[in-house]
Amino acid sequence: MNIWLINHYAVPPKYYPLARQTYFAKHLMEMGHTVTIFAASTVHNSDINLITDGSHWREETLEGVHYVYIKCLDYQGNGLKRVYNICEFAWKLPGVCKKFPRPDAIVATSIPPTSCAVGIHLARKYKCRGVAEIADLWPEGIVVAGMAGPHNPAVLALRCLEKWIYRKADAVVFTMEGAYDYIKERKWEKAVPHSKVFYINNGVDLEQFDSDREHFHLDDPDLEDPGTFKLIYTGSIRKANGGSQLLACAELLRDYPQIRFLIYGAGDDLESLEAARRERGLNNLCFKGRVDKRNIPYILSKSNVNLVNYDPKAAEIYRFGNSQNKFFEYLASGKPLLSNIKMAYNPASHTHCCFSASSSSAEDYAKAVLELYKLPREEYEAVCRAARGTAEEYDFKKLTEKLFNVIEGIQK
Repeated sequence: MNIWLINHYAVPPKYYPLARQTYFAKHLMEMGHTVTIFAASTVHNSDINLITDGSHWREETLEGVHYVYIKCLDYQGNGLKRVYNICEFAWKLPGVCKKFPRPDAIVATSIPPTSCAVGIHLARKYKCRGVAEIADLWPEGIVVAGMAGPHNPAVLALRCLEKWIYRKADAVVFTMEGAYDYIKERKWEKAVPHSKVFYINNGVDLEQFDSDREHFHLDDPDLEDPGTFKLIYTGSIRKANGGSQLLACAELLRDYPQIRFLIYGAGDDLESLEAARRERGLNNLCFKGRVDKRNIPYILSKSNVNLVNYDPKAAEIYRFGNSQNKFFEYLASGKPLLSNIKMAYNPASHTHCCFSASSSSAEDYAKAVLELYKLPREEYEAVCRAARGTAEEYDFKKLTEKLFNVIEGIQK
């Protein structure tokens, strides 16, 4: 098959760490298929633009994967330039796509819903199989985050577009296991029957993870200290990641100097959190800053517990399930996971290697940390084996087989 993967943010992982489409492409090619990834030229959360010479688009093959970049406006943050960038990619997409051989299948990703909708439109135009991949619920996430009200005209317009995507796609793949609960909440069951909805969560390429762990070490004395119980968080440090609760938890555990919180990552909340940490004199928590993604497996291999952290006020969106990339990297490290909130449709609930605080309070979070700290060695090691075993269920080789089964099952 000739398969197109359309994802606004799917630039090569060396530029941006969300590698889902790249892994799909690699494994689909191993299965004998031809794959092209269409993405915007802008690299999210950076000032990098992959087209700087005035070209409208360009193609590149990296590590065997064929990418097509569409020139889009640079932006920072979530202002009007980002909105323009999102719309620009969607309206330029058909003109660039027509320069390539007709596909047999298109997998178009939301977010954003605009390019996903154009991808489904192109699938109908080319009379090929069309799969909508929903990686984030827009506009539900906007409403839950308090960025706009449920009756905001933009939200209502996005709701209409969202429903159109679900109706017109031949199949809809959600990264959230409980997504059909969302369909039922919206009362869209008649328009979107359960038979066309599938669940393929995010995952991890275990071969790449293990290779990076062996070859990309990080010189950090805190990681190598055998006398500490290390709770590690990796990823974005923004309001939605609940960094203030991590500080509150660390403050409650300051009488346990052997318990240390090591936070790797960056974001617009980092500066204020670091100031608060200094003000409170929290020596048991350290912000390490941004690291190369290739260092993450080694960092996690040195942890005792990996932290899945959210802002409790924004946790409502996770009632449909969790699909954060870091969750599956945490599992691959073979260490227990601890969440500060109870997650519905926890991808690791069946193997009991992801623990949760009994409530969203910092006190219960600290209590859960102590329970893991005091876990008997034999029980701890069993949890570690369960975590790694769960990661094998989410290896991208298996996930790609699931995706192709969805594509192949579409009758045309």
